[in-house]
Amino acid sequence: MNILYIIFLLGVLFPNTSCEEIKCAIQEKFALNGLFKRGDIMLGGTFIKNFKTIPPDLSFTSKPNFELSVFQRAQTMIFAIEEINRDESFLPNISLGYRLYDNCNSLPMGLRATVSLISSLSDTFTENNCNEVPPVLAIVGDPISSHSIASSRILSLFRVPMVSYFSTCSCLSNRKEFPTFFRTIPNDDFQVKAMVEIIKYYKWTWVGAVGTDDDYGQNALKALHEQVKMFGCISFSETIPRFNDKSKVEQIITIIKQSSAKVIVAFASEAELLTLVKEVVRQNITGRQWIASESWSTSSLLATKENFRSFGGTIGIAIRRVQIPGLENFFFQVQPKFDPNNNLLIQFWETLFECRFPENVTQNNSSLVVSKVCTGLEDIKSTKSGYTDTSDMRAVYNVYKAVYAIAHALHDLMSCKEGSGPFTNRHCADIKNLQPWQLLHYLKKVNFTNKLGEKITFDENGDPPAVYDIVNWQLDADGSVKIKNIGLFDESAGVGKELDLNKESIFWNPTFGSIPESVCSNSCLPGTRKATRKGEPVCCFDCISCAEGEISSETDSIECIKCPSDFWSNSPRNQCILKDIEFLSYEDVMGIALSTTALSGSALSFIIFIVFFHYRNTPVVKANNSELSFLLLVSLALCFLCSLCFIGKPTSLNCMLRHVVFGISFVLAISCILVKTIVVIMAFKATLPGNNMMKWFGVAQQRTTVFLFTVIQAIICLIWLSLSPPVPNKNSKYQNGKIIFECDIGSTAGFTCLLGYIGFLACVCFAIAFLARNLPDTFNEAKFITFSMLIFCTVWITFIPAYISSPGKHTVAVEVFAILASSFGLLFAIFAPKCIVILFKPELNTKKALMGKGTKPCLGYKSISASSSKPLYSTRQTTCTFQKVALPLAYLHFLLGFL
Repeated sequence: MNILYIIFLLGVLFPNTSCEEIKCAIQEKFALNGLFKRGDIMLGGTFIKNFKTIPPDLSFTSKPNFELSVFQRAQTMIFAIEEINRDESFLPNISLGYRLYDNCNSLPMGLRATVSLISSLSDTFTENNCNEVPPVLAIVGDPISSHSIASSRILSLFRVPMVSYFSTCSCLSNRKEFPTFFRTIPNDDFQVKAMVEIIKYYKWTWVGAVGTDDDYGQNALKALHEQVKMFGCISFSETIPRFNDKSKVEQIITIIKQSSAKVIVAFASEAELLTLVKEVVRQNITGRQWIASESWSTSSLLATKENFRSFGGTIGIAIRRVQIPGLENFFFQVQPKFDPNNNLLIQFWETLFECRFPENVTQNNSSLVVSKVCTGLEDIKSTKSGYTDTSDMRAVYNVYKAVYAIAHALHDLMSCKEGSGPFTNRHCADIKNLQPWQLLHYLKKVNFTNKLGEKITFDENGDPPAVYDIVNWQLDADGSVKIKNIGLFDESAGVGKELDLNKESIFWNPTFGSIPESVCSNSCLPGTRKATRKGEPVCCFDCISCAEGEISSETDSIECIKCPSDFWSNSPRNQCILKDIEFLSYEDVMGIALSTTALSGSALSFIIFIVFFHYRNTPVVKANNSELSFLLLVSLALCFLCSLCFIGKPTSLNCMLRHVVFGISFVLAISCILVKTIVVIMAFKATLPGNNMMKWFGVAQQRTTVFLFTVIQAIICLIWLSLSPPVPNKNSKYQNGKIIFECDIGSTAGFTCLLGYIGFLACVCFAIAFLARNLPDTFNEAKFITFSMLIFCTVWITFIPAYISSPGKHTVAVEVFAILASSFGLLFAIFAPKCIVILFKPELNTKKALMGKGTKPCLGYKSISASSSKPLYSTRQTTCTFQKVALPLAYLHFLLGFL
């Protein structure tokens, strides 16, 4: 069946091939250039020797030029085979032979070479051919991924192993599609990963990419897209035409010039990239950092002085460079042979020395212009060419490893002991009738360390361990371009340790002079977030500052993080810091001023108390109900002192005390004033004939009234504290950047009742005093009470909007100011006139003066004597001297003190 499939393929490739029943004769042989040596076991190989054709060549009649540098690869396979044959301990009594073909960098020619290698050497196919040993057991090649894909599909049908030394397409790792494919070069996924690691290392997030129009280029571009999108963007991705399409090349050049990407990754062979490189150089496109794939990173054809201005500093992924002992001398020992099976030697010799053998003169070879005849005695060592340059033999080492991998598989196969073999009935393979599928079994398990110290093995996909050299195009002292190793990529080193770069030895393109920057948008610093631009890639964005209360602590943050409730963003918006806790403290200037004022008011109340106590037996003190006056002074002192509870850090205790003490002390003060006002009215009514009201509102009733009014406020406070007391609260609603440490009143109803009750008493007191202000008394105190209540009500009415609109600690300050202002208003309005008379007008502080004797009669008033608590009243209607002098002075003194 295998023979029939080959016949079918031959029929497709050559329609003239005939098939007659069980006997088929080849009408024409493939005209393939090759190298051949017979051995007990034959290995095949496909190499590129000629590839400088002018595509497209659909006629397959032109003769491409011979490339000297890649001839090293075929010679390396021959060297490895002969080295193995010389080793008596390795594959003893077995000689390896080879048949190598040139695929001419053409897929049809590559398929012809593959079919020829696995076909019978006979010109006629018969049934007997099915029992013959296959022409080759394994094939080394093909160097081109698309060729390997096509060839492997054919070889897998016959289970013939193929070990490629240069096909890197990741698609070839698909074991279901390519079960017999192996390679000694890592697949493109690892190459792309190495490139991406370099790109990530230098934080290039805006990258251009070009690749050839084949499986190698397109799969590599796809893998690059997948990996770059995790951290960056592809600015453009263009396909390099396989044929000389000038318009397409110009289109790529235009895109490169227009793009802002400064880093360009190229997946292409040197032959396919050559046209693009020439156009880049011709148009003098500089300022681009090129990242080269392994297929052109070490190309002496591209790394030239002429290209250095545009491509100098190129960083590339390269196959590891290893010097193989004895290989250089072997290159110099090659000799031409006039053998149809080794015609490549003749082509090589004529190309190297630019001569022609007499036997070859009649042949048509227009591509080679010669002026001399070859003798076969020319000295290879005296020439300078790509073949004799052994300074950068990277691909040849992969060929060397491929041959040894097959040889070790054969060695393992020969070491099998009958009865413990891997095949049917535990049989071993017969070395005299060895089949490719048997070799394939051992090739999968190859694991050895070669003479150069490298471990050779294949994973489950037929791939080797991924190790690359990182190279850099630099200018040498003599003006030539050298390709210098600057690092290593080793997949087995562990996550994050794969890339090892010698940063100091890297040469950057002269346009940059240093590490280039390739970003669509600069990174967003901490404190900002990225906002993508509509219709543009995610790498193109704007940086927007985080809002207040939000931060971003990392570069290129996608979103800002909201700070916890007790924290706030700092000025750069890159850190959450504790909010400033604000409260009215004793250390603040405002706190110091208010507390000083409160203590001054309390001290003043105490001083007035002392004055009144000292002059308690004088008519002025007696005439003003001294007991209520003393109680009023005590309550006012408490009013001043209660404001201190509002200053300082809020605690559970002072939050409750401040409102309780405030409410009770003010109710006590106003109750005293209210009782005083009632006493004035009743005293006036008592002067009327037949009215004896004072006996119903004596001292005991006055005390009881003050006590009852105060107890009501105490009950309100008790209910409030028991149900929902004021508690310390950290308020961040009004000022985002600060925490206002305040006392939450708890129950609004409780607080309202407390203030409402004070206001109610004040309004009643004001109304009664206002009605009694013009009563005809010698010393009518209702006028002073009216004025004091007017001040009190005005202060607390204006307090409400000021309290609501004041932020932070100023809210408490407004409340303290209202307490102090209203307290001072009561103190000065009621006691200032009396103190002036007592201290500065003692002549008026007499019973005679109060009664109006010796002066113009005063308002009828009889003072309370020292021996009696019952006031005596008269009904005189004239204004006394006390009212003319004391009141104006008292009001003036009060206003000055208030201001």
